[in-house]
Amino acid sequence: MIVFARARSALTFIVPMRSMRSPTTQFEPIVPWSLSDGRSMNSRHRSAGSPGPRPAGVPERRPGGAPDPRPGGAPDRQDVLSRSARSPDLIIRYGDGADQVADVHLPSVEALERDGTGRRALFTVLLHGGFWRAQYGREHTAPLAEALAEAGFVVCAPEYRRTGQRGGGWPGTFADVAAAVDRLPKLVSAASGGLVAPARMVLAGHSAGGHLALWAASRHRLPVGSPWRTAAPLSGCGVVALAAVTDLARCQELRLGRRAADALMGGGPGRFPDRYAAADPARLVPIGLPVRLVHGTADDVVPPGLSVDYAVRARAAGDSRTECTLLPGAGHFDVIDPLSAAWPTVKDAFRSAHRSAEQSGA
Repeated sequence: MIVFARARSALTFIVPMRSMRSPTTQFEPIVPWSLSDGRSMNSRHRSAGSPGPRPAGVPERRPGGAPDPRPGGAPDRQDVLSRSARSPDLIIRYGDGADQVADVHLPSVEALERDGTGRRALFTVLLHGGFWRAQYGREHTAPLAEALAEAGFVVCAPEYRRTGQRGGGWPGTFADVAAAVDRLPKLVSAASGGLVAPARMVLAGHSAGGHLALWAASRHRLPVGSPWRTAAPLSGCGVVALAAVTDLARCQELRLGRRAADALMGGGPGRFPDRYAAADPARLVPIGLPVRLVHGTADDVVPPGLSVDYAVRARAAGDSRTECTLLPGAGHFDVIDPLSAAWPTVKDAFRSAHRSAEQSGA
């Protein structure tokens, strides 16, 4: 399913996105053959009585739930990458390597009660982007992680080896991500006193992290003999891919991120066909899990066509629960910025992926 912003007459017409300057506007998705039910996406935030001050980087809310505009109202501000946020509640080690650590952001009791989730919180593993390069780390996910925690999620943001570091790239990056996804749900459940159910999670990522999230959810499709292959799809898992690099070979062909795929894989698919066969989500469909792709049409870092093509390919292969939402006028960083108008749609994608996984017993 490919969804677009609602237009007055043509279902697939994409209108100029004034809402990126006016965050009170919400995206109402439609599918090419029918309108959505237009569910409202009400914001939730910590009550005045919750412990500690409101963390920097989490938007103050106006009456009605709309976030305050960003300074100057400029779209796609990259300041989300350096914006301060509250320190994580927990830091958990999932291996012996220096980068095998993860930040954990916990929701307040008020957020859990307000969200109706009871004593168990929704759980997500959130993989950061940065074209798999060492200069970008998990700290860039902090504003989004804190906003998700405010919405009732326990958010686990793992680090992993990246290119430019010893052991980064092929195969170290993939080994770390596989270990993180396999080990962290139980580790976080134990460290949080059973706040999350290890068998239920949303596996999410932005940009290159979106590639890694899709890949980690596809490991049961890896070639026999791969050290990362799983016997079955991840139980109870949904996937959210934000502005994701869904096609590694295409990323290499387009030389995205200053030839980031070459740095990650050691070269192109012509030189290393086996590596790409084991690392490219576009080659691993169908995966049998609910997938929500969200991408801005004004993304000049990762082309939105990558998300559309993945959705088309996945659905043609039988993944009927793969959905792609295009946000007219949104840029690459709007989808991880809780101060942008993309935030209600992004939050709904996390909830939708979780609901779909739970309802199907995936």
